[in-house]
Amino acid sequence: LDAELVPMGSAGAKAMAVLRGEAHAYLHAGGMNEWDTCAPVGAALAAGLHASRIDGSPCAFNQADVKMPDLLICRPELARTLLAAI
Repeated sequence: LDAELVPMGSAGAKAMAVLRGEAHAYLHAGGMNEWDTCAPVGAALAAGLHASRIDGSPCAFNQADVKMPDLLICRPELARTLLAAI
């Protein structure tokens, strides 16, 4: 992908960097809890960005298991390429 990793704070800060156009994507595969990701995903989707699990499935919240194992937030035109590379 010829990507550059940019260290940054919380999931919210990373998602908002994509929303503001400061980053092309936010990918996390290390596991989080749904409360770490629900607001960033909601804001990203409301802004027209792509947000999904790294297998392309939708993010599901308010589940019995509160773990969110992975997350991709990116510009919609990059989603297919990023998901294929993952």
